Amino acid sequence: MIKKLLSTSVVVAMVATSTVSGTAHAFANCPKDPNAKPARTKIVGPSIGKKVQKAFEAYSEDRIDDALSILLAVEASKEYDRAYLDRFIANMYATKGGDHAKKALPYLESSVKNEVLNEKEHADTIKLLADLQMQEKQYKDALKNYAAWMDFTCEEDANTYVKIAQAHYELKQLDKMIEPADKAIALYKEPNQNPYILKLTSYYERKQYKPAVGVLEEVVQLFPENKQWWTQLGMFYTLVEDYKKALYTLDMAYQQGFLEKESEIKMLANLYQQADVPFRAAKLMEKYIDNGLIPRTDANLFTMANAFHAAQEVDTAAKYFGETAKLSNDPKHYRRQGMLLQQSERFDEATVALKKALELGIENQGSVYMTLAEAYFYQEKYSQAAVMIKEAQKDPKTRKAARAWASYIRDTAERKKKLG
Repeated sequence: MIKKLLSTSVVVAMVATSTVSGTAHAFANCPKDPNAKPARTKIVGPSIGKKVQKAFEAYSEDRIDDALSILLAVEASKEYDRAYLDRFIANMYATKGGDHAKKALPYLESSVKNEVLNEKEHADTIKLLADLQMQEKQYKDALKNYAAWMDFTCEEDANTYVKIAQAHYELKQLDKMIEPADKAIALYKEPNQNPYILKLTSYYERKQYKPAVGVLEEVVQLFPENKQWWTQLGMFYTLVEDYKKALYTLDMAYQQGFLEKESEIKMLANLYQQADVPFRAAKLMEKYIDNGLIPRTDANLFTMANAFHAAQEVDTAAKYFGETAKLSNDPKHYRRQGMLLQQSERFDEATVALKKALELGIENQGSVYMTLAEAYFYQEKYSQAAVMIKEAQKDPKTRKAARAWASYIRDTAERKKKLG
């Protein structure tokens, strides 16, 4: 889930209108001198200007290859003309996208190298360079140029800080993700989930679960309609072993219809069980096994049967232990069914289940024979009870108790016979 959230953050960050390191940025040249005279605006020479105009017309008509051909053929001797042309060429390659975007990088680097472009041109070019370096996985260079952009413009930008945090993630500098993510959070005019995803990722991958919980608690309040945050918060509460809050959170999510996955329903059922509310755990499992969200496997049926047993729903538990046994063919499950049927005084059914457990090779057979003897005894089938109790005496673990029962069965049978 964390990886999925992170990938979503990356996509949103990359398509956003962009633009340091994860540490506080110094803005070495900021603030700018308000009394400084603006630099004179530069323009390309007349001959180059004509070719640029032809290239722009081709670009306006979506003939980008023609525009590139024109620009690439131009030779420029003046420093500003060369920087301007390189910037234009780079923008054409970036517009083409795909593998062509990589071709833009050297042209962008050339155009900003000597800071000869007009101020806005230079600022936009640095930002584009950093964005393309991010796209091409040149994360260290991207960080350097985001810092350069901030120094040059004396501006900060929320989307840029998201990208900075993302670059640190890609460089496995997880501890450096937090500060730019926090700066992004502070700069967004409306709450945005992306920097929270990055913070959560940083804490999670460093196994710092308590601060991760703090991030999620904030996010749930900001984006209560987003079901993924509720389930994530419930999961993280379990990681810090705060099961009470985990249950409260996931129960609220369930009431809002946010739990849609098998794993989420199972987690909630498990939390009910841990909180000594086994009936709710059992009914939850039953509902979602019946509707097919949770597969009707022996493991899932066993979990549900155990919950019904813990809730003292003996007949229902016996029913589901029986279904479990049919799927698993495990003698232990037949034994559990038989014991519960015995408890409910459904002796005929109990003997069937217990005999099946013996047939399948149950361990500790003495105790099963003891239970069978009791089942026959309470049905006043004393001869069958005597046979079972004799078998129970063969097991060292039940021998002593079986001998006492054998005498009692024999004495009771004789008394009933005399009375009959």
